Amino acid sequence: MLFSAVLNVLMLTSSVYMLQVYDRVLSSGSIETLLYLTIIAALALLLLSLLDTLRSRMLDRVSTWLERRVGPFAFRRALDASLSQRDYQGESLRDLGAVRTFLGSGIATLFDVPWVPVYLAVVYLLHPLMGHVALAGAVILFLLALASDLAARRPLREANRSATRSMRTVDGALRNAEAIDAMGLTDAVLRRWAGLSHGALSMQSLASDRAAAIQGAAKFVRLFVQTAILGVGAWLVIRQEVSGGAMIAGSIIMGRALAPVEQAIGTWKQMIQAREAYKRLAAFLALPPLRAEAMPLPAPEGRLSVEGVCFGLQGKPLILKSVSFKADPGEAVCIIGPSAAGKSSLARLLVGVRSPQTGIVRLDGADIFSWPKSDLGRHVGYLPQDVELFSGTIRENIARLEEADPANVVAAARMANCHDMILKLEKGYETEIGEAGVRLSGGQRQRIALARAVFGRPRLVILDEPNASLDGEGEEALNRAIAALKASGSTVIVIGHRPSLLQEVTKVLVLVAGQVEMFGPRAEVMDRLTRRNVQPVAAGSPARAQAAAGSRSAIPQAATPTPAE
Repeated sequence: MLFSAVLNVLMLTSSVYMLQVYDRVLSSGSIETLLYLTIIAALALLLLSLLDTLRSRMLDRVSTWLERRVGPFAFRRALDASLSQRDYQGESLRDLGAVRTFLGSGIATLFDVPWVPVYLAVVYLLHPLMGHVALAGAVILFLLALASDLAARRPLREANRSATRSMRTVDGALRNAEAIDAMGLTDAVLRRWAGLSHGALSMQSLASDRAAAIQGAAKFVRLFVQTAILGVGAWLVIRQEVSGGAMIAGSIIMGRALAPVEQAIGTWKQMIQAREAYKRLAAFLALPPLRAEAMPLPAPEGRLSVEGVCFGLQGKPLILKSVSFKADPGEAVCIIGPSAAGKSSLARLLVGVRSPQTGIVRLDGADIFSWPKSDLGRHVGYLPQDVELFSGTIRENIARLEEADPANVVAAARMANCHDMILKLEKGYETEIGEAGVRLSGGQRQRIALARAVFGRPRLVILDEPNASLDGEGEEALNRAIAALKASGSTVIVIGHRPSLLQEVTKVLVLVAGQVEMFGPRAEVMDRLTRRNVQPVAAGSPARAQAAAGSRSAIPQAATPTPAE
């Protein structure tokens, strides 16, 4: 505000200079006075330019500081919102950008508006009648500004909602481009996007039309009031109540008094958008965090305990019901079960990205959901069913976006049996994989994600369908990796349906309809599954061949391929 005060006082330089030239220099004919006045005016205008530049730079620095300060917090909250499946997620960062843009440029106009009364007071000092005209013009412009807010608020709010839904449609379409193309859904998706986009554009156009009409009216009022000031001033000059310099100065000051209001009307749309963005962002950041801050804990050993866990989406039936089991360091547990049994949901609970409704998942006795992820993350390896890679190089993905010893990166790649595959690529470990790994095949993405999961020999490793895109050689390498992790003392949880996954596991958990049906040593559980699926038949019975076939298929019957749960 101090800068704005000095700036607005210096804005009177031209008016005062004009007044002094008309009233003193022209009447006295003094060249010396004109020279001094010109030098003073030049210095004042130079100071005005410097202060205006400095104010712009300060506002830009403040807006940049705000984004740097709030941005990481908003980013973390956006991730929390995604985990909580809230609608408002990445929009928080766009809203922060809108607020930053307004603070960097548009807000300067608001700093000048409070000085309108000062300019009006100066006009009143020149002559009360000129002040009355100026005040009437200012009141009309303020009413137009209020009308601009009322006229544009609702259309802009609706436009923002439609634009948000439109962007979500685009994001979803880009993630599923192959399915859309394969099934000929392009036109259908395009129609949905066009409907939302056209709705946003219609509301934007409505708000712009209203704002343009009001801005045009405001411009007319300002120009007319300046003209009226000249007319009134000329009449007062004729009546010898003011000087010619006062007439010209009054018109200039009046233009300066109304300029901030007119500029505010011109940027009203941006101000409304910034205000709405701020309201949404403030409400979003005021929500309680997904996890409360907790004291850092020592590195875990890998003792996993699932105690009476129940989990379900809000308003939906429970997916998991009273699930309990334990796994110790050096053990590998394979979770099998039919489709929609809740296996992938259980995997998310085991790595602490979701919290159960009741019960608890403990790692070394501590609630894994509440464990600070910045400390726990390097000790956990997770391969989700839907492989997710980051935009960047293969090395960065395996190293979890950290600067890591190349030897550790190569060791993880070898464990996942993708070292040779990586070397065959054009730039090896420095190969850019594109957004979400689009430049790689499904099998390549799976192996690199597996290498990321085992990077650094984490104490707890959760692998959800790790062999979904692997061939026989890849499955052998996967089993070797599981054996190596067990040997190093890691706790490994594998979710799958192929019998080959059982080769290195020590225990098997059968999950059916969200409940644990069997859990125990591999040989014991598989024996029970075999006896359940293969009924004894008499020798020479016609059903003998069928029974033998049933024996070979016991595992697939107990656990069929599972989509995302």
